[in-house]
Amino acid sequence: MGKRKLTSTNAINREQLIEFCGMIYAVDMLGGRWKLLILYKLEARTLRFSELKKRIPNITDRMLTLHLQELEKNGLVLRNAYAEVPPRVEYQLTESAKQLIPVWKQLEEWGLQHRAIMEETSVKTDTY
Repeated sequence: MGKRKLTSTNAINREQLIEFCGMIYAVDMLGGRWKLLILYKLEARTLRFSELKKRIPNITDRMLTLHLQELEKNGLVLRNAYAEVPPRVEYQLTESAKQLIPVWKQLEEWGLQHRAIMEETSVKTDTY
């Protein structure tokens, strides 16, 4: 997203962690507020930009554009542009991204369960 000086400690540490661990590499590629949600919305279908925007509440055009560009660059989304008037651009998951479907389904299930536990814990601690 933002430009980082390649010689900064932050950039060097990031590169070393990515080289060191596959999980860090994956999290780095999928990190960001919107990326997993974009992939999730593309799970079952090919969508145009405007259709994606309608399915993702509160995302700005700029943020959707930036994340789609990153996901395309990282080989997770295919962008198909058609030479029509008006121009038509569609997005779909790559085969590599489709391998993540069971992962985000597990994350979703875990998130729902964990949120319920935290809400239950919060209610119990609030009543004492």
